[in-house]
Amino acid sequence: GEGSGAPAGGGGAGVSSSSSSGLGADAGLEIRTRSVEQTLVPLVSQITTLINHKDKPKRSDKTLQAIQRVGQAVNLAVGRFVTVGEAIANENHELKEEMSIACIEARRAGETIAQLTDVASLDHPESDSHITIFTDKTGVVKAARLLLSSVTKVLVLADGIVIKQIITSRNKVLATMEQLEKVNSFQEFVQIFSQFGNEMVEFAHLTGDRQNDLKDEKKKARMAASRAILEKCTMMLLTASKTCLRHPDCESARINKDGVFHRMRLALEQVIDIVTDSRPNGENEMAPISIYSGIKEFKNKVEGLRENLYFLSKENLSTMLEVILEHTEDFTDSAYTSHEHREHILELSKQAKMELEQLVSVWMQAQNQKTKDLMEDLEVAILKTCQCMNELKREVHSAATSLAADLLKYHTDHMVLKALKITGVEGNLEAVAEYTCKLSEQKEQLVEMCRLLRHVSGTEPLEITCIHAEDTFQVTGPQIISAAETLALHPSSKIAKENLEVFCEAWESQLSDMSMLLREINDVFEGRRGEKRVYLSLPRPGKHNANLKALKPVKLDTEEQAKIAKLGLELHLLTSDVDSETEKWEDQENEIVQHGQGMSSMAYSMYLFTRGEGLLKTTQDLFHQAEAL
Repeated sequence: GEGSGAPAGGGGAGVSSSSSSGLGADAGLEIRTRSVEQTLVPLVSQITTLINHKDKPKRSDKTLQAIQRVGQAVNLAVGRFVTVGEAIANENHELKEEMSIACIEARRAGETIAQLTDVASLDHPESDSHITIFTDKTGVVKAARLLLSSVTKVLVLADGIVIKQIITSRNKVLATMEQLEKVNSFQEFVQIFSQFGNEMVEFAHLTGDRQNDLKDEKKKARMAASRAILEKCTMMLLTASKTCLRHPDCESARINKDGVFHRMRLALEQVIDIVTDSRPNGENEMAPISIYSGIKEFKNKVEGLRENLYFLSKENLSTMLEVILEHTEDFTDSAYTSHEHREHILELSKQAKMELEQLVSVWMQAQNQKTKDLMEDLEVAILKTCQCMNELKREVHSAATSLAADLLKYHTDHMVLKALKITGVEGNLEAVAEYTCKLSEQKEQLVEMCRLLRHVSGTEPLEITCIHAEDTFQVTGPQIISAAETLALHPSSKIAKENLEVFCEAWESQLSDMSMLLREINDVFEGRRGEKRVYLSLPRPGKHNANLKALKPVKLDTEEQAKIAKLGLELHLLTSDVDSETEKWEDQENEIVQHGQGMSSMAYSMYLFTRGEGLLKTTQDLFHQAEAL
């Protein structure tokens, strides 16, 4: 129970009323964050030790002393933990009463466990003492139940404070944004913007801690996407607003600014939806299933026929296949799919229908009479159906990733963006109009690329990253166009030029993120996940140190942990330096670059270990990694 000080660091449990199994059943809580889980795990294991020991009929003195030690350890840990809970209660008056009651309950339960397991207090002959402890197993179970529910209650209340802090921070940001939108003078704008900047930094820290603490990978990815939008939009908001103040009568400048404010509001809303775990339409946006997940589910059902011939209907299977094949039309209808890929996908779709027909016919016969021959035929039909689905999956994967690779290569020169900047400064409205048409075409291509990649992304977090990328191109394209129009109308305006630069940078940055995303999608497909580099998903750690917060050691913790946290942070900062250096190298295959990236990756996983995250699980792992580094 050493880790019981966790909640002081904030970022505790998100809970909902769904009953968890085992001892905490009566608490009816689902733990959504790691920090709460990590606090409860040692407690649960120690209590389990106590209860299980009681089941053994023979117990030596050694066993009894061990039980006593565990009982005392639980009591001590609870005492320490409750001290933190009480400190939180004192700082938050609205929780004081509820928190104090939960703390008193926890303390009382901890003391009860210590008393019930205290061998010395049992002044009986040896045989009696065994009996006394044994017969009071119900007492220990009861105290354990009370302890877990009260400790969880303390954690949930503490977590409510974290959620409240994030909401308060968001409200501050929104209020300042409203002021910024109305402002008419430069001086006033600069003043309010510096306040806005501070509020955004605070919001980034709070939501960053929360993101790291979430257990649900899907929510984590949505949170990362929303925070990436807010980080990029802060700069856009600055230049777009300044352009509007400088050119108050310019329609394209106003459109440009309104777009930024609108996007920021949506992202703020999304963060709050995730943090408060409300289920808005946000969840339904993810509704269209991808081909990849459709095939996975279909194959599971088909393979399930081996165990049970009656667990689903043939209509059910046919519908599932139909939905998958409908989705493949996204590929076959796309102007960007090669003739060869289109033909293969259509062929495999036809074959899949035939294989399913064959499977259904054998399966229906097997339901009537399970002969050895029929069961063998069924096995063959199952294998052939799954094989065909695997080939279809490989074909759409190849179609999506080869299109993406071609497009990313083709657009790396950013010719259109460069041309827009030049013709804008020249005030050449006609040329700007011509290049904005080209950018719109490019946007359509990239949006289509993201849609197709989403179908083959392989994991829900990567799907969410594809949706985020699609949305970014969809929004940023028109924003670049309005910024370019403003510059063309005011060619000598420094601020309009700077504004166009900022939007072009956002586009370029999203394109380079796509290269990393493509690499990760390929890694998942090849089953190489997590081997090469520990981190690829957005937002890239170390790339923007704005969302880094000095790691504060938890209250009541040893100096040692503070040291480790500090070293971890230094490692993190160093990895970001290495990353930005290696990115400048033209030849990414260069041995030195690869060594550098490997070291950066190792150092980053060591940093994550100091935060209780990442791939390294034990101190032993850490030492191995350090040796390798």
